[in-house]
Amino acid sequence: MSNQLAAMYPALGRHLPKLDLATLPTPVSTHALDLDAGSFEVAVKHDEAPSKVYGGNKVRKLEYLLQRARHRGARRVATFGTVGSNHVLATAIHAANAGLECTCFLTHQKQTPKIPATLNMHRQIGTEIVPWGRRTEPLPLYRKYLQGRNTWVIPLGGTCWLGSVGFVNAGLELGQQIADGLVPKPARVYIAAGTTGTVAGLVPGLTAAGIDTEVHAIQVADNPFASEEKLRRLIDKTIFILNRYDPSFTATGWQERLVWRDSFLAGGYARVDDATSDAVETAQDQLGMSLETTYTGKAMAAMLHDLRSPRYDGSLFLYWHTANATPLPVTNDRPGDLRNIPEDFARYYPERASR
Repeated sequence: MSNQLAAMYPALGRHLPKLDLATLPTPVSTHALDLDAGSFEVAVKHDEAPSKVYGGNKVRKLEYLLQRARHRGARRVATFGTVGSNHVLATAIHAANAGLECTCFLTHQKQTPKIPATLNMHRQIGTEIVPWGRRTEPLPLYRKYLQGRNTWVIPLGGTCWLGSVGFVNAGLELGQQIADGLVPKPARVYIAAGTTGTVAGLVPGLTAAGIDTEVHAIQVADNPFASEEKLRRLIDKTIFILNRYDPSFTATGWQERLVWRDSFLAGGYARVDDATSDAVETAQDQLGMSLETTYTGKAMAAMLHDLRSPRYDGSLFLYWHTANATPLPVTNDRPGDLRNIPEDFARYYPERASR
């Protein structure tokens, strides 16, 4: 089941090869969850540690994106994100392991506890970091850092139809796990929606597998990066291209299975409210899972809210865990020298330098 897409659709396997970055399938489990409203059974799909070097949901996308870069003969990949972006760090780490150099265009964001370690990991592997943002004139930067450097560009969040194929594979994978009796079919799947590429693959993947589960996409990033309209367009495009490669691939009726949820954003990207903090604490105490407040805590907050609702009917809900849980071999300490970290990003470190 490492490539359920290729197993079910051999033509897609031939047209869309992937790097084996992850150990698949990732596990599913069920747990008792005690809340003030009662005791509930919930399921978890564990995408937090599919790789020994860096986990989380981005790995599935990168299996296809980095393979395409290598197939096109690229020497370098480039991508975009915030200074603490999991996508950017996952891209840099897995690109390095695939023998590719990496340039990352990074913008500022609200401080979070993991940013210093993220920067230290970039420092360790030698990522080329370029400050980038709304006040930056992009064209001169692109000419300087992309032009003539044999670079394959990966979009923000890895969000494009090819990146979404990684989660088409994931949806088919969960469908097979349900068929094998490893987990009951859930009524709902809760998953964070940042730049929406993960959900854009999961919805058609589950639909193609014959699983009529609702996918609750929990908005965790601001518009226009995350919007229902953008998500639906990307789903349509992903299905269209897969169907062109293999006409037997269909996902009819996917529109009925997507539920967009925008009430758990907590005021914006990387911002935190009480519901998010409670969800992170509950997941740690009762499920033994480390969530963060930018993405996964908000998806968990939505599921806990619905379990507590008077309208909850006893159905099984599945939480899709998308945060990285593979430990980084670095600390949060401020380094003695920044090396490849731009001076403008020094603000994210603690004041005292490590010795």
